[in-house]
Amino acid sequence: MLKARVITALLLLGGLLFAIFWLPKLLWIVLTIALSGVAAWEWAGLLGQSPRGRLIFAIVVATATASVLAIDAVMATPGALTLLGVSLLFWCCVVPFWLFAKWRIAAAMGFAVGVVVIVPTALAIVIMREISPTFLLAAMALVWVADIAAFFFGRAFGRHKLAPTISPGKSWEGVAGGMLAVLLYGFVLLQSSGQAFRPGLAVVLVLLVALSIIGDLFESLAKRQMGLKDSGNLLPGHGGVLDRIDSLTATLPAVALFSVTPFFRAKIGL
Repeated sequence: MLKARVITALLLLGGLLFAIFWLPKLLWIVLTIALSGVAAWEWAGLLGQSPRGRLIFAIVVATATASVLAIDAVMATPGALTLLGVSLLFWCCVVPFWLFAKWRIAAAMGFAVGVVVIVPTALAIVIMREISPTFLLAAMALVWVADIAAFFFGRAFGRHKLAPTISPGKSWEGVAGGMLAVLLYGFVLLQSSGQAFRPGLAVVLVLLVALSIIGDLFESLAKRQMGLKDSGNLLPGHGGVLDRIDSLTATLPAVALFSVTPFFRAKIGL
């Protein structure tokens, strides 16, 4: 299992780097739409849908993603900003209460939630790559840094459980470690590019770490309610696509929104 996990991780990283930096824009959009469809297939599985229902939902989400990208995959268009804003409100204002109450994701509501989770993420990925492939990779790496640091800090110092009934391995000490690591990551990135580390950016980085944890917990809750360990088995040793992008679905739309909105850029100091 460990060998399969390592091999899959290396292949995923190599494929991701190739796609981000060398794949033509049209093919990148096609890949994003395809991954949206796969994620939708897995999400419908977490709702307990039959293969037919999962296929229909995958087609609907892939079609919606294609439509959005055809119209709004341009920085700061009203449609793009609205969709990214809805995503941010969902993760900041709805999901925390959802996790606290441990609401079950019923089928009808679950389909709508799946669209809000998946489609804005696809839009953000395309917009951020258009800004800069390096920028997209750096935003993804932020989530990986937070996750890795939280794991090791939690293993070393974890005493107080974050959400024991949803994800027993997570601790508040791990959260603190992830936030400290991301602040250091942001500081190093800005120093290496000759920019100053502003207080507004520190606040945003902490928010993004919190969103990444919320995204992870939300999928964990959905899997736990269905009695599943993984969202799928497409990636040996890693589960499904949703298992790999759960934190990204909450963070990337926020990063894209902050990056293309003059108001947020001024507040952050970019």
